Amino acid sequence: MPIEIKNLCHIYSPGTVFQHHALRDINLTINDGEFVGIIGHTGSGKSTLVQHLNVLLRPTSGVIVIDGEDINADKKKLREVRAKVGLVFQYPEHQLFETSVLKDVMFGPLNMGMEKEEAEMRSRESLILAGIKEDDFEKSPFELSGGQKRRAAIAGVLAMQPKILILDEPTAGLDPRGRDDILSRIKQMQAELGITVIMVSHSMEDVAKLTNRVVVMSGGEIKMDATPGEIYDQTEKLEEIGLAAPRVTYLMKELKRRGVDVPDGIYTSQAAAETIKKLLST
Repeated sequence: MPIEIKNLCHIYSPGTVFQHHALRDINLTINDGEFVGIIGHTGSGKSTLVQHLNVLLRPTSGVIVIDGEDINADKKKLREVRAKVGLVFQYPEHQLFETSVLKDVMFGPLNMGMEKEEAEMRSRESLILAGIKEDDFEKSPFELSGGQKRRAAIAGVLAMQPKILILDEPTAGLDPRGRDDILSRIKQMQAELGITVIMVSHSMEDVAKLTNRVVVMSGGEIKMDATPGEIYDQTEKLEEIGLAAPRVTYLMKELKRRGVDVPDGIYTSQAAAETIKKLLST
């Protein structure tokens, strides 16, 4: 069933001099199996929004419904909600703590009450899916590279078999190679598992590569909600919000302005390279 967010508002430090309206009347429906990117400048409300989806934060007002239930209605069901909605924080490798990679990934399923044998089986499957080799399962998490740590942290959430996976800046701090590897793994996992994925990112290029829908936030409000192509074609509106389309979009628009016959909707480097290659071969 879809995620339904209705009239969601969140105020930090209400009634004090530090009062801040982080979310203002958010209405959003995300359907099963969608891959949604949430973009916006710092302070736009992206992370505050997704932290409501597994009850890390509770609304000041409004309702969030997942699988037909208001997730804030019954505090006793908190564990059940967090089993459905997996959240991978920015720099999740800072949360690794166990003596081995496998034990670290098993922690979540065991904490949910799963039998050890099943927790280990799920954890091994999740590590392989996330791109960790079996030779590394018994290593200390702190022996892994930055990209491997990020994949191990994602595996820790996947092992709990969530219906919804939320990734908050999953490529932050990685070098280009690690960034590309994480993105390809995320795309592969979403395709294989068929789960709903919500990715918060500052990177327009990353969102363009992976998602089939983009939500643009500013000032705690949703300003745009459409496909990547529809969003990135509106460069002027994005700039009014303080954002920009991927650089390659501007390049293709400039080529078109100069009379080059390029199609609309080019917003990834790969698509631009293929288009230019065809033009040069004719």
